[in-house]
Amino acid sequence: MEKFTHLEALLFTAVLENCVDQLSILGYIMPVSYEGKTDLSHTCSQEMKEIIETQKELDMSYQELMSARQGSEERVTCMSPKSIEHKQEWGRTEDLKSAHHLSRRAMKYSALSVENLRKIQADRQYASDVITVTMKNMQELGTFNSLTEANEREKAKKSKFHDFLIRSEEGKKEIKALEKQLQDVKEETEIELQNRDNMILYLKDELQEMKAKTYMESCYMKKSTDLQVHQTQKWCSNAENVRDKEIQKLRSKTDEEIRVHMEIENFLRQHHKMVEEKLEYWMDKYENDTHAKDEELDALKASKANNLEMLQRLAKECQVFEETIISDWAEKEAKRRQLEQDALELKSILKLQAWWRGTMVRRNLGPYQALRKIREKQLSKQKEKGKKEKSGAKKKTR
Repeated sequence: MEKFTHLEALLFTAVLENCVDQLSILGYIMPVSYEGKTDLSHTCSQEMKEIIETQKELDMSYQELMSARQGSEERVTCMSPKSIEHKQEWGRTEDLKSAHHLSRRAMKYSALSVENLRKIQADRQYASDVITVTMKNMQELGTFNSLTEANEREKAKKSKFHDFLIRSEEGKKEIKALEKQLQDVKEETEIELQNRDNMILYLKDELQEMKAKTYMESCYMKKSTDLQVHQTQKWCSNAENVRDKEIQKLRSKTDEEIRVHMEIENFLRQHHKMVEEKLEYWMDKYENDTHAKDEELDALKASKANNLEMLQRLAKECQVFEETIISDWAEKEAKRRQLEQDALELKSILKLQAWWRGTMVRRNLGPYQALRKIREKQLSKQKEKGKKEKSGAKKKTR
């Protein structure tokens, strides 16, 4: 940044001194604070204390009414006649809320007025200090860098304050939306309470109907039970009569069974005597038959011994006959084999002689050489005769 000349610096310094004087005059004119005025500060502090105490009392009463309201909401499902008291408590809570809101608003307004005066005084003092520093800077260095730096700082503070205002506006919007939701919830709660009252009345009617129905059912069940008891007694009496008849029948059957048993016992005794007599008879017969059979067995054993001796003798004779037959059969078999061997040898000899004779005839050996010559002559004659026949046949064809 370029430096100002000494003359320009003096001109700017004079202007800035004028501004500082105006700010100091403005500070004396404004009713800034109550410093040094003890009476006013004392009265303000007393008023603030009274406002704070009333605010605390309102908060306590508001909390008590809210707790009472919650308890009444819990009991409203089973105690519908107290809905009028609940509405009265709701009205009192609304009045306390409005009073609480007004007191808070008054405190906020008074606090804001004091805060605004203090802020204006602080801003005035800050501007005076900045101008004083700028004057010194211009007198010493010929620049106003401190003023530009202070301006930048104020711009940054202003941007931060602007952001704070935007956030506060958004918070207010959210608070309004939440208040609207709270109002909707209150309306829904009132509607739900009304519905619950209607439901309680409906359930009371249902309870009366159920009581009447239960009374009718109990009367019906009592009559039905009495009828069942009467039927059961009648059925039991009939069953007793049937059982008595069955007992009589069983007694008669028992007497008959006893009589039959006695008759059967007498019959069996008589039969037992007869069986004993038969047993004695059969025992005697058994002894006699056993003695006779023993004698027959001895005779059979003797005959068996005789037959065994005869069998041994016959076996020896049979063995001799068998040996004779075997030797005779062996001789006959040897003769048969000898005859077969002789016949086979004769047949072989005849075949060999016939083969040799045929070989001599075919080859004209020995006494068959003259026969060969005769055959050759016959063959030559036949050839000549054949040639003549062929020549005669050719002449005829010509």
